[in-house]
Amino acid sequence: MTDTVSKEQRRKNMQAIKSHSKLEDKVTKELWKHGIRFRKNVKGLFGKPDISIKKYKIVIFIDSCFWHGCEIHGNKPKSNVDYWEKKLQRNKERDREVNKYYNEKSWNIKRIWEHELKDDFDGTINDIIEFIENIKKSNFK
Repeated sequence: MTDTVSKEQRRKNMQAIKSHSKLEDKVTKELWKHGIRFRKNVKGLFGKPDISIKKYKIVIFIDSCFWHGCEIHGNKPKSNVDYWEKKLQRNKERDREVNKYYNEKSWNIKRIWEHELKDDFDGTINDIIEFIENIKKSNFK
């Protein structure tokens, strides 16, 4: 099936997609309130993590169900199917490359699905805080 909008309109639509979401903003505000200090979307780090703490080699990615191909909630557009299948598959491959990169460099990586935050925001925030605090503690042993 072909795309239902013009190339110019598709370009405008794609440009309107922001590199961070309202959900990411909500997460970072909550972490900041809990005294967690970090940087957002650091361009100098591979994959431009949503949250990073270089001192402790921590990177956190908040993956949207659509863009990262969640097996539970990810849906595929019905128009321009070939394009979207390739695009979403490439996103999954990039996620694997990013994970491999940080694992090989002994960084602490955490990926959070959008649906985890929507299902249990407070519990997921507590999980992130616990992840960070455990790494901080292990660096002082």
